[in-house]
Amino acid sequence: MFKYVLGRIGAMLLTLFLVMTLSFWVIRLMPMTIFENPEVSPEVQRRLEDRMHLHEPMIVQYYYFIEGIVTRGDFGTSVKIRPGLQVFDIIRERIPPTMLLNFFSLLISIPLGIISGTIAALKRNTWIDNVISFLIVIFISVPSFVFASLMQYVFAFMWPMFPTLYNAQAPSIWEAFHSMILPIVALSLNPIATIARYLRGELIETLSSEYMLLARTKGLTQQEATWRHAFRNSLVPIANTIIPLITGIMGGSLVIEKIFAVPGEGGLLVDSILGGDHFLTVALLIFYSLISLVTIFVVDVSYGIIDPRIRIGGGK
Repeated sequence: MFKYVLGRIGAMLLTLFLVMTLSFWVIRLMPMTIFENPEVSPEVQRRLEDRMHLHEPMIVQYYYFIEGIVTRGDFGTSVKIRPGLQVFDIIRERIPPTMLLNFFSLLISIPLGIISGTIAALKRNTWIDNVISFLIVIFISVPSFVFASLMQYVFAFMWPMFPTLYNAQAPSIWEAFHSMILPIVALSLNPIATIARYLRGELIETLSSEYMLLARTKGLTQQEATWRHAFRNSLVPIANTIIPLITGIMGGSLVIEKIFAVPGEGGLLVDSILGGDHFLTVALLIFYSLISLVTIFVVDVSYGIIDPRIRIGGGK
């Protein structure tokens, strides 16, 4: 198992390096609009150009970019959004709202998706299964921003139960969290449906397998056989859905953050791309890639916890 974990860490670091390289070259091939910003004085422009070696060839700029990350943790300087400020400092300011939004979305999505999928599988071909399956189709088919706009209209305009926009300057933690409930719910609907759909299919297939019949003949009740064998075996393929699930939540948060004016990384990434702030864009792409890679690593390691066969194979 130790060799397996060590190999996954090495693959993660190699992938991160490739992402950094591709992000730098693709983004830097786009035109830089630093000298079109009237708010930046010629002296500041000259200093930014010297600091980021913009007068050097691209391969030299790439060397200084990698060297700055490895030796100093320096991802560059913003040239458009907040000229002269380190991009890491800008990202650090925006991390809390994005992390809270994604964390609470996952905190809601995973248990509700598992509960819904389990109930639908155990009550298959009943009205409960039909209702859950209908909601699954709706939540997967309709984009999250449609639900976000609908909830804004219903729960913030028609029945003003929640604020229309996120209130970052709220006087209390509860009021700030209260203003984030609508974006959290809007971002959670699709992941809930995705988990429920996969778990329902896996659990129905497992419940009808031969070893479940054998477990029943050995004296286990339906509940014991389902929990000890069917449910645990069904979680192994379900763990694979967590990777695209988290990536999908992060992608959806780009739009949700703009709709509800959440000052997070999603809105910052959109602004940096539209504004031509190359170093900030590259740093944000690395940030999102790192989250995805860490998620993949955690899911891969969790396979050994869920399925003992993987743990035994890793030991060998």
